Amino acid sequence: MKTIAFFLFFVLSAGAIAQNRAASDKPNIIVILTDDQGYKDVGFNGSTEILTPGIDRIAKNGVVFTSGYVSYAVCGPSRAGLLTGRYQDKFGFAKNPLLAPKDPTQGLPLSEETMADLLKKGGYTTAAFGKWHMGAHQDLRPNKRGFDEFYGFLSGGHNYFPEDWVLADIEQAKTQIDGYRTKLLHNTTRVEEKEYLTDALSREAVEFVEKHQKDPFFIYLAYNAPHTPLQATEKYLQRFSHIQDKKRRTYAAMVSAVDDGVGTLLDKLEELGIDDNTVVFFLSDNGGPTPHNASDNSPLRGFKGDFFEGGVRVPFAVQWKGVIPSGIRYHHPVISLDIFSTAAALSQTAPKNELDGVNLIPYLTGENRDFPHQELYWRNHDANKFAIRTVDSKQIMQKDEIYLFDIQKDISEKVNLAASQAERVRAVEKLIEQWKTTLMEPLFMGLSEDKKYSELHPDRFNK
Repeated sequence: MKTIAFFLFFVLSAGAIAQNRAASDKPNIIVILTDDQGYKDVGFNGSTEILTPGIDRIAKNGVVFTSGYVSYAVCGPSRAGLLTGRYQDKFGFAKNPLLAPKDPTQGLPLSEETMADLLKKGGYTTAAFGKWHMGAHQDLRPNKRGFDEFYGFLSGGHNYFPEDWVLADIEQAKTQIDGYRTKLLHNTTRVEEKEYLTDALSREAVEFVEKHQKDPFFIYLAYNAPHTPLQATEKYLQRFSHIQDKKRRTYAAMVSAVDDGVGTLLDKLEELGIDDNTVVFFLSDNGGPTPHNASDNSPLRGFKGDFFEGGVRVPFAVQWKGVIPSGIRYHHPVISLDIFSTAAALSQTAPKNELDGVNLIPYLTGENRDFPHQELYWRNHDANKFAIRTVDSKQIMQKDEIYLFDIQKDISEKVNLAASQAERVRAVEKLIEQWKTTLMEPLFMGLSEDKKYSELHPDRFNK
């Protein structure tokens, strides 16, 4: 009881601090997104093999979401949900888009307002660094989607060493994988980068903060690490010489490179004295694909692409010094869609579209003691597969397969209760059927249809 009383006192005190802030204050907002990082591959989720002191500072300074989810189990749709604050199936972004520079439908539709669009309306200077994957057509690129600054690449992945970037522009691509070999873009201009990709992205983010420290700013720092290809510099590899498995050693080095960048970014906020007026989110875009990059999702079941927890529950934390409590673990389910709603509230800006997330700040300060969500949903269109997380259960439905888990007691999803709790299964099915009425068919073909798409569009890469 003493522990509970202390927690409530701490949370209420933090809420009081928040109320003392001037109503006109618009905090800076930073979203740090990794790619294919395992649930356990951060210190704040228990890793002792890959030390992440930089990332763990966010957890120490703020709140860890132990039940933090993303809206899909692979990169593109998950990022579309995060950037719009809406379930991506509501606007047809159901698959990973193909690299198709001439196709304006292959990416985030123009009907959708991005977080950058929203925050620009609120007077923010906006920047995106790293992986885009929201469309390669000229109309779909970051500078047309609300971002004042962009430094990164348009495809779903990229090589990490500059000597591998042999294509002068994306128009030289002849295959899907050629996007990995293009030179980086700074806004609309290709640049001659010399640094390891992860280090370059961190550098650009830090320089942006230095330049815009007096503005309200928004940074979307979308690392492609530790997504394959597994490539790391000797500097980072040396830190993990004790790891025998080469794949795991390289993966750990890539995570460590991200961690250095996060630490340097937090250092810059503190140096400039703006760390207490900056909200920093950290999360992965989906669970780790362990067979491919040697990530660790334990104690969760499943991997990237699954609707088991290992596919959609991710390392997720936020800090806002002096406003939300520090060193707290928040156990109610939250989702990446909530970041947009939080940004809308903090920027005092009305979104264009109806959102599916909530402003998390009142839940973290203790002002709102309710659950942020009663249900969270997922759909895999091609597999006709659905999942739903309620406050106390998780259900997955695919064809004749039904899984029901008591997710609070069974985080590893070992015991399927569907057969013994048929009434509960039917009740949850009704919720899914109702949610399905809000969704639409996919707008574009995805990665698994690469060959078919090229056959239908023989001029896909031709000028």
